[in-house]
Amino acid sequence: MRALDALVVGAGFSGLYMLVKLRQGGFSCAAVEAGSGVGGTWYWNRYPGARCDIPSMEYSYSFDPALEQEWEWTERYAAQPEILRYIEHVAERYDLARDIAFNTRVTAAEWNEERGRWRVDTDTGDKFDVQFLILATGALSEPRGIDLPGLENFAGPVLYTAKWDDGVDLAGKAVCHFGTGSSGIQAVATMADYVGHLTVFQRTPSYAVPANNRPLLPGEQDSAKATYQQMRAVARQSPLGFAAPPRPGKAREFAEGDRVQRLEEAWNAGTTGLLNAFEDLLFDEVSNEQAAAFARAKIAATVKDPAKARALTPHYPLGSRRLCSEIGFFETFNRPHVDLVDVRQDPVVAVEADAVITASGARHRADAITVATGFDACTGAIKAIAITGRGGQRIAEEWADGPRAYLGLAVAGFPNLFAITGPGSPSVLSNVIISIEQHVEWVARCLADMRASGKAVIEADADAEQDWMRHVDEVAQTTLFPRADSWYMGRTRDGGQVFMPYVGGVGSYRAKCDAVREAGYEGFRLS
Repeated sequence: MRALDALVVGAGFSGLYMLVKLRQGGFSCAAVEAGSGVGGTWYWNRYPGARCDIPSMEYSYSFDPALEQEWEWTERYAAQPEILRYIEHVAERYDLARDIAFNTRVTAAEWNEERGRWRVDTDTGDKFDVQFLILATGALSEPRGIDLPGLENFAGPVLYTAKWDDGVDLAGKAVCHFGTGSSGIQAVATMADYVGHLTVFQRTPSYAVPANNRPLLPGEQDSAKATYQQMRAVARQSPLGFAAPPRPGKAREFAEGDRVQRLEEAWNAGTTGLLNAFEDLLFDEVSNEQAAAFARAKIAATVKDPAKARALTPHYPLGSRRLCSEIGFFETFNRPHVDLVDVRQDPVVAVEADAVITASGARHRADAITVATGFDACTGAIKAIAITGRGGQRIAEEWADGPRAYLGLAVAGFPNLFAITGPGSPSVLSNVIISIEQHVEWVARCLADMRASGKAVIEADADAEQDWMRHVDEVAQTTLFPRADSWYMGRTRDGGQVFMPYVGGVGSYRAKCDAVREAGYEGFRLS
């Protein structure tokens, strides 16, 4: 059994930076990674068209100015292979691979009360004895399966966007695809270029904004690098972790012509533009509906078949489900070899060896099935580990009535356990790299402070945790986010819902975390 100060689970953006900070702090540490390489989300999600919806220059580490200056991005919105190359470059630059056990999945972790340490088991038989367990497992890393009657009868490959198999050639094949969220929108538009026939099965339509992606222009990157530090400083204090804040003004107070002009500018500005068009779009129902109607009109003008256009048009508040980025998605449905099935109207009743059958009796031929039905967001990868805390508490059971964590960082009853971008933090409703760096740096400072003060154990106080999650929900209720059924909601065993991300702003959240530390880790118990 290997004894360490800290074990990090995961080698994506958060796991790699956590290793950097632990080393800098003089802690003995290692990481465990289920994949055969670094990258996390960007290692596994190799599906056709996979691309980030945050500008490349912002979707990157800020902790090392030299790294910022040396890396060259090629596109405004980087594709998966380029992001993976960047993460691999970071791992090589800081010699991180020597401390990572690849092809190794953590299966269980148990807190030893008497010793004040965690015993961690893996599927390879390797075991660890550690003081601190840091879960850098990612908010979008545990894919949801799909429940199709008779799927076991299907003779062809079933490919999940979150665990894509590069070795399967879909060129010229009949493909039945499920899911039109962020990953599905990207995959559909790309697969349509080379498959023989594509049938898209959709349950809930998504708002999607043109990425307006392009190569970065000569000199454009140099100009951004010259002001990188100022840009990062603004992003850290912004509502969503971006350098460009929402434009001032309330949509409902603008004359129609002026409002439409601003919305048109935002529509053409890229993925993050539309929700930044006005300051009140996520708070005011009337203003939101004006922007949503604008987006719906764009869909109607693009999709030529009225029935398809209606099926692809959302009717919930704009932004209450994830606003997606698209490159040719809506145009795809004008192509003769692409069909759309609304499974709310015509559900799947059977899967045969070479076809998907719906309630209407329609038989959709399939050589392959592709699935983009999302993730068990924010908590799935944590619950997948059998984590046992004080008194035999299991974290999966503790979260059965809704995920909870103080500041999204720590869970009452589970000492010396930290979650990077856990439930109750800005995480998926922010530029996640900004949020990752903030969490990693807070944890690293906490461990250093504990060592300096002679403390060995830290645990979230249950009352502080409850108060924080109540605050998270109260803030969410002031917005339009809870108005849609989305993966932002955590489910409870009785069918209830808990809003998981903190929407009070990246800057205000950072200030709260700093205040907790300055008050001697208020809301935590140290011993």
